[in-house]
Amino acid sequence: MFNFGRENTGLIAKWWRNVDKEILFLFIFLFLLGLFFSFSSTSSVIAEKMNKQTYFFFIKHLIFVFISLFLLIAISIQDKKKLIEFLPYLFFISLLLLFLIPVFGVEVKGSKRWMDFPLLPRFQPVELVKPLFIIFIAKIIILNEKVNIYKRHLYSFLVLFIIVLFLINQPDLGQTLLLASTWITMIFVSGFNMVILTILILAFLIILGLLVFFFPEKFGYIFLRIKTFIDPKSGDDFQSQNALDAIKQGGLTGQGMGEGILKERVPEAHTDYIIAVISEEFGALFVLFIVIIFLLIGYKVLNKVFLEKDEFIKLALSGLVSLLIIQAFIHIGVNIRLLPTTGMTLPFLSYGGSSLIGSAFIAGIILNFTRKDSGRYFKNE
Repeated sequence: MFNFGRENTGLIAKWWRNVDKEILFLFIFLFLLGLFFSFSSTSSVIAEKMNKQTYFFFIKHLIFVFISLFLLIAISIQDKKKLIEFLPYLFFISLLLLFLIPVFGVEVKGSKRWMDFPLLPRFQPVELVKPLFIIFIAKIIILNEKVNIYKRHLYSFLVLFIIVLFLINQPDLGQTLLLASTWITMIFVSGFNMVILTILILAFLIILGLLVFFFPEKFGYIFLRIKTFIDPKSGDDFQSQNALDAIKQGGLTGQGMGEGILKERVPEAHTDYIIAVISEEFGALFVLFIVIIFLLIGYKVLNKVFLEKDEFIKLALSGLVSLLIIQAFIHIGVNIRLLPTTGMTLPFLSYGGSSLIGSAFIAGIILNFTRKDSGRYFKNE
């Protein structure tokens, strides 16, 4: 029925022959897994809370998964050179949207992180900024070979710092931590001077501390969350404590599909605490299975990195897969109270159009850069 042999020179056939099918199937599996949890565990409870039809949120999740899979394929099928040339322009557009949030953004539960567009669903610009930030940083570090490497690292740090200022203003501590961690990973991979890296990190922490000290009404929430994490009795630890209790109740094998109560007690169970819901109903062993899938994706992408000769592609892939792995572990760390509450979704699995589309964007670029026919972008000869 479908002929994907070498005699077929069509775009889809060529893409199918060259795409890394193992990585592709792992991404698709995670999307479908998130859809399953939405159907079995969270969507009906959310619908009841918000007076919607029983499967209203599941259908929304289903639509966003279809859009995400289409986007994943659409990005991964593009000519790599044209895609790399186009992405920086998209980065500046996403950055503009992020900068406009303080003026035109929509505030939800005390945080102004979303944009509303006519005829379009509410969108969180940072989900688009994250993968595009990595591509832009990779171009800064690799493209300008005539510029001193330390200056390139400094330029990349300034880009990070500008974005972070707008994120902590929303406030969004989780995305700040995620982008900073990913940037450190990319600097490490690109070849770094430990002294310079330490100075930049210390400068970042000092400036952050000064902001908290001089503008406590705006940035004091950072200190408050850390204080609550260290001493739960000093602040509102309701969601984190309930998530931890749910994980303990689930044990190794879980309470059974649909039998958990966390989704009824915690407002953000379907997004920021989805791993706790999964653990309560399906057990810690199933959570371990999900962790293994993320690590397997990381392993397979890093294998490609080690074989890749193009320095730009190596750095971009390292950053993109680090972004996924770090975000997953921040989400899990918050759920088991190893980290302060950050409001971080789990890539591919959490409910939310912005999160799903952002995950698809990352996955699409990874699949594009790991295709067998990709060739080299920056010639290093």
